[in-house]
Amino acid sequence: MTREPETTPGEPLGGPADLFRDRFGIDERALDATLGRALERRVDHADLFFEYTSQDSVVLEEGIVKSGDRHLVQGAGVRVQTGERQGYAHSDDITVESLELAAGTARAISETGDDARAVAVRGRGAPTHDLYPVVLAPTDVPVADKVALLYEIDAYARSRDPRVEQVIASVVSQHRNVMIAASDGTWVADVQPLVRLNIQVLAASQDGRRETGYQGAGGRTELHTYLTPDAWKPLADEAVRLALVNLDAGPCPAGTMDVVLGPGWPGVLLHEAIGHGLEGDFNRKKTSAFSDRIGERVAAPGVTVVDDGTLPGRRGSLNVDDEGTPTGRTVLIEDGILRGYMHDRQNARLMGHEPTGNGRRESYAHLPMPRMTNTFMLAGEEEPEDVIRSVERGLYAVTFGGGQVDITSGKFVFSASEAYLIEKGRITAPVKGASLIGNGPDVLTRVSRIGRDLELDQGVGTCGKDGQGVPVGVGLPTIRLDAVTVGGTGG
Repeated sequence: MTREPETTPGEPLGGPADLFRDRFGIDERALDATLGRALERRVDHADLFFEYTSQDSVVLEEGIVKSGDRHLVQGAGVRVQTGERQGYAHSDDITVESLELAAGTARAISETGDDARAVAVRGRGAPTHDLYPVVLAPTDVPVADKVALLYEIDAYARSRDPRVEQVIASVVSQHRNVMIAASDGTWVADVQPLVRLNIQVLAASQDGRRETGYQGAGGRTELHTYLTPDAWKPLADEAVRLALVNLDAGPCPAGTMDVVLGPGWPGVLLHEAIGHGLEGDFNRKKTSAFSDRIGERVAAPGVTVVDDGTLPGRRGSLNVDDEGTPTGRTVLIEDGILRGYMHDRQNARLMGHEPTGNGRRESYAHLPMPRMTNTFMLAGEEEPEDVIRSVERGLYAVTFGGGQVDITSGKFVFSASEAYLIEKGRITAPVKGASLIGNGPDVLTRVSRIGRDLELDQGVGTCGKDGQGVPVGVGLPTIRLDAVTVGGTGG
């Protein structure tokens, strides 16, 4: 079992809490001692974060399994906050002695010189959500099953078309145990499974041109979900199709034109161009283009954007964030009006807001910060076909690759990995080399039509910020953007 039954407040925690007690001797007395050390002087907040994560991956390339690894991440961190100051110390040695040393170090970093003593009052609890109740941990699935899956994918993808020259496939499994205890009464533990299947295909034409197609899927679910042909064959088919489409694609024309974004993964543009600018730390420091704009119109009427960490089984979902706060559904933009930001505990406290369950960290060796979970725009009422038919001449962008965003100015550049021309309301020739150039605060004001076909991505997103990567989800219905700058290599 990767999740123990929920416990009620006042009852001992099961699952990961038992793991940290039995394996490392971290019980209630140890937590009290460490928090007491952190609270020897007046502080605003102190917390402890424990992690025990196992992860394995297997990679197939050139028809053989070329690499495989299994590694363990274990450690604990102690954080002390005083005003805007944060002291943080961590160790991969989970012992009472190392925790007390880390607590003293963290407290010294955040010290103000005030001798008044804070008091730790802790309760016991468990996550109120149960978003990923899997039976078998992904890392407990035999490696032989994962290897067999990759060989099946390789053979199948090559059989789809003689132009398929290369297949790269991988499967990654993770089983993460966390426990958080804090001076405000928080004491919670969680087990977080995560799987991801990746398929990349290289196709070559007779004239020697080569193009790639990629497809992946994953989430906080059973790995067996992806071991059946009904699950992985559509992914392989799509990877092959994308590679072949790109073989036939011509250069994208450059200029200002109307752009239609397809549903699902194109929500990554929303994530990067808008989402990061709505994280609490940037707005507290007033370095975001959205700072001090709550209550103002920042998008066209009909545009509603939410961040929701409570979607069952989704890659970006969590029962609790990495500060022990239950995740929730945060409305960021409602009918075009900015309603709120995403907060961790520190930025919420300093801004006089409530934490939203968006305090996230890559591992015990990192400080938490405001991060997105699953961020998406809600559906409208139009048929997707009508959105496309409304464009006389433009671009239909189905999926995106890389991109760059400046949080302060909001300026962005995104490259489309699958795109087509729209001519007289019809999707016509595929094009490559297309990029969208714009400004985050401006782009949502250009939304003129919203489809009813909201889709979330298939579970492949990883968000980077300040050197940390965390799993996230994105989503979007089909939308039309008016008069967007499109970069291209065509005339």
